Amino acid sequence: MNNIFVSSIGKKLMMSLAGLFLISFLAVHLAINLTLVFSGSRELFNKSAYFMGNNIVLKVMEMVLFGGFLLHMIFGTYIQIQNWFARPKRYLKENFSQTSFFSKFMIHTAAIITVFLVIHLMDFYYKAKVLGHVPQVIYGGKEYHDLGIMVVEKFQIPGYVIFNIACFLFLGFHLWHGFWSAFQTLGLDHRRYTPLIKALGIIYTVVITGGFLYIPIYIYFWM
Repeated sequence: MNNIFVSSIGKKLMMSLAGLFLISFLAVHLAINLTLVFSGSRELFNKSAYFMGNNIVLKVMEMVLFGGFLLHMIFGTYIQIQNWFARPKRYLKENFSQTSFFSKFMIHTAAIITVFLVIHLMDFYYKAKVLGHVPQVIYGGKEYHDLGIMVVEKFQIPGYVIFNIACFLFLGFHLWHGFWSAFQTLGLDHRRYTPLIKALGIIYTVVITGGFLYIPIYIYFWM
């Protein structure tokens, strides 16, 4: 039992738990970003960003989020390398089932998503938290970072919009397999429940991916 977290199964469990935590965060992140296009102004978005950045509980959760991402990335990479060494030669007859197709490219989509996150954090988090290079706006006599205008300006650049759309599609690809795979790793693999989990995974993936795709497209064409 003491060695569970250093075993292959333990690493998969940690990767799955971290992945499910990140999946839940995506819904929160999307909801906040959608206020930018549905509220009619940047005020709700900027106030939400301020609350997220200054609430002590959420600041702790932010640290947990970064930790969860690192755990997911580290264990995922380790397991993939371990699998490559365990199967140095390709099978003579590939299995082209849906599962093997998606799982085969999980490490590739993960690498692309990681690059996207680094760029995203440099564009917004680093400039706001570290450099302080953010326009200011006043609501009700109180000053806020105008992160909303930064997002709008970024999504008015064609190349940046295309890059984000491509990355969100890769994110959807990663979620499609990762959602139900995480539950499977946690032992919820049953002929009665697995189809339901897969269906929920597809719905979640479509909603999250579609929402993130909608934002840059809407801003570029209509804002």
